[in-house]
Amino acid sequence: MTTIKYFTFNPFQENTYIISNQNKECFIIDPGCSNALENSVLANYISENGLKPIMLLNTHCHIDHIMGNKFVADTYGLKLHAHQQEIPVLERGDDISQMYGVPYITSPNIDTFLDEKNILNLGDVIFSIIHAPGHSPGSICFYNEAEKYLIGGDVLFYNSIGRTDLPLGDHTTLINSIKQKLFLLPDDVTVYSGHGQKTNIGFEKKTNPFLQ
Repeated sequence: MTTIKYFTFNPFQENTYIISNQNKECFIIDPGCSNALENSVLANYISENGLKPIMLLNTHCHIDHIMGNKFVADTYGLKLHAHQQEIPVLERGDDISQMYGVPYITSPNIDTFLDEKNILNLGDVIFSIIHAPGHSPGSICFYNEAEKYLIGGDVLFYNSIGRTDLPLGDHTTLINSIKQKLFLLPDDVTVYSGHGQKTNIGFEKKTNPFLQ
């Protein structure tokens, strides 16, 4: 079994996830920590719980999800894992931070490319990868089938969907990703989103106004 902990960081109110197993190994997903205080909140949780970070993952590389990549990579000696199609998004990080006037230390480059052929192992816990473009070309979700939850990034929210007006976004592609991939998952799968509260697949099928 895994433990899911999240922190809401940075001016964009992004959810940063730490997924840990019974052996105290953990994934750090989308670290949005953007200042010394937020860095310490993340690090203190890891230290106080005796966790060993083994992988740095990005669901996608918009600025609010990568602000802490450099801190995490340096502090825990981790390489960045993300989809190859996120390279141009990641490369715009410095420009975007200046545009929004937000602090950002340049993320390391993607070291390991992930797509749907990959499986991630957190000890004996298996996560499959769902490529769900539209919000961003290389958006991926991490699916724990055994425990019925999805770390979904900015693909699907509680009664909403990811925005598609950013560069390389596409509304039709996003809708197709949700309906043809995420909505094939069981209704009781919990979705942990990149912003806001958690939801589940069945609820969004019935009530999400963007998907009716």
